[in-house]
Amino acid sequence: MGSEALFPPDRSVVDLAPGAYLIRGWLDLEQQQWIVRRFREWAAGPVPIRAATVRGHPMSVRTVCLGWHWQPYRYSRDATDVNGARVLPFPDWLVRVGRRALADTGHDAGEVELYTPDTALVNYYDERARMGMHQDKDEVSRAPVVSLSIGDSCTFRLGNTENRNRPYTDVTLESGDLVVFGGPSRLAFHGVTAVRPGTAPPGCGLAAGRINLTLRETGMED
Repeated sequence: MGSEALFPPDRSVVDLAPGAYLIRGWLDLEQQQWIVRRFREWAAGPVPIRAATVRGHPMSVRTVCLGWHWQPYRYSRDATDVNGARVLPFPDWLVRVGRRALADTGHDAGEVELYTPDTALVNYYDERARMGMHQDKDEVSRAPVVSLSIGDSCTFRLGNTENRNRPYTDVTLESGDLVVFGGPSRLAFHGVTAVRPGTAPPGCGLAAGRINLTLRETGMED
């Protein structure tokens, strides 16, 4: 399947918060399988998938990066906290996916045309993995974040921009779902409080666990 087939049909948009949108089933099963195959290629290296260390403790989520390597709390081209290798380049087809995601969630044509994500954090969650409430603020750019879910369902918590406490909204994200958050929600605290094992749909390409692929503009230059 070619990358052009990753452009899905329009779906209804759910407003989660100002600037935050959800489209259910944005990726069909064939598209999910295709991305899972790419994920396995990325995870094999040159920088292998790993659990980043935050404040001396390894995260329960394992991550492989494209374009720029993320480590708390900065980006670099080389994975100095893993093996020193340069991360894989950010593929052009993911730029097109990101622009389609913005278009389908109602962003205006000018913003869509300018949107050029240059890094992807691809996270793998097993049934015990969680993601604490955090802000995506290591980027210079405040362009929207595009998030794709594949595999087991999870509870995604979208909070406020001031702290990790209430108010927040819990949303079940299922395989194929798209979330885009920008504008007033770009710096909203968010996390994953639970993964629901055994909920991955047959044919998604992932027998267990969850893949979350997030596209971002770093706004950085070499």
